[in-house]
Amino acid sequence: MPLWLQGTLELGQAAVLSALLVLLPLIGVWFANGFTDRDFTSLARLGGQAWLLIHGVPMSLSFPAGELGEAPASGLLSFFPLGLTLIPFFLSWRAGRRLARASYTDQLWQALLGAMGTYALIGAAAAYFCSTEGVRISVTAGALVPLIAAGAGLIVGARIEAGSWVRLIGMDLTDWIARTSQHSRWAGSYMWAALRAGAVGTLAALGLSSVLLVVALAMNWAEIASVYERLDAGALGGAVLTVVELGLMPNFVVWTLGWASGAGFSLGTGSMISPLETTVGPLPALPVLAALPVGNMEYGYAALLIPVMAGILAGWWFLREGENHFDEWLSIKIRARWFTAPVSTLVLGVIVGLVSGLLAAGAAWLALGSLGIGRFVSLGSDPLCLGLWVAAEVGIGVVLGYAVGPWLEREPKPDA
Repeated sequence: MPLWLQGTLELGQAAVLSALLVLLPLIGVWFANGFTDRDFTSLARLGGQAWLLIHGVPMSLSFPAGELGEAPASGLLSFFPLGLTLIPFFLSWRAGRRLARASYTDQLWQALLGAMGTYALIGAAAAYFCSTEGVRISVTAGALVPLIAAGAGLIVGARIEAGSWVRLIGMDLTDWIARTSQHSRWAGSYMWAALRAGAVGTLAALGLSSVLLVVALAMNWAEIASVYERLDAGALGGAVLTVVELGLMPNFVVWTLGWASGAGFSLGTGSMISPLETTVGPLPALPVLAALPVGNMEYGYAALLIPVMAGILAGWWFLREGENHFDEWLSIKIRARWFTAPVSTLVLGVIVGLVSGLLAAGAAWLALGSLGIGRFVSLGSDPLCLGLWVAAEVGIGVVLGYAVGPWLEREPKPDA
């Protein structure tokens, strides 16, 4: 089988499977009379719109006069359910592994080109046939935006199967690095270790934020169950609603990091939820929102320690990596250790903090969304604000973690 055709089949299969996983719950609700005003054709369009939405494709909504108010309403729906995006990502990841096994190093591009072209055509077709008077979808966006999740899955899967970038792209970066000067290699090793430490800081902050989110859900479980009871959506409707909430959990984790960092997050125009300020307007009847922090939070400021703790872990990780060549170079140039040690540590904190802040801002941008109508045109944390807060707090933690790391690394004295 030609490689371009195999790529077409592999990623076409991933698109069909992901569409079925989105459409089957809607069909179940339809058979349970949950969509009394829809025929099967309009239900299929709704499924296609949901498939495009989990890929991050924005949609223009419009409502005639009297449907939502006296005047016509319109807006851009651009909410990205990060958890549900894992469905096409992992299906594409599987396809990437299979294509890497079937291709030689200099032929993989043929399979990837066929796969990505097929996915773009499917996305464009979905955007064209699923557009209605009330929901307008750009065919160009439908073709290009789904390639982000699918392309990332393809590349990650192919890289894992290939085992190295050499086999994947046919270029040996190790030989190129070996031909550079020793100073360039030291500088590259230092920056690469600092970049990875920044990633460690962001991942640790998100991990600790997810723990905080789980604790908040557990402490407010009774209120969440009460909202489910008031909705009275039935077993199938409640299951679909729970799946939607699980798909939004990565978004909620990023919002929790926004709250813990002090940057806060918004649930609509004029609202702000943070340890420093809490202003919330009317909210939709989504059970998980019952876990929002409200009232007097005397210990809310303690949450600001989460990014600092993540920075401590990042600084300790960098110490264990042993790639602080800037400190070594500075010690050679300036013999005063009382000066070089604090300066190199502060520079490390600035670099790692900036990397963590940029990654956190990127996560906030992905988790940011808009329902397009009413006051819910701003959902999530401001990326710039969150990035600045995380950069400052992680940077402080890196300085502390790198400073106390040597004491943590000391081996216990053997018993006499």
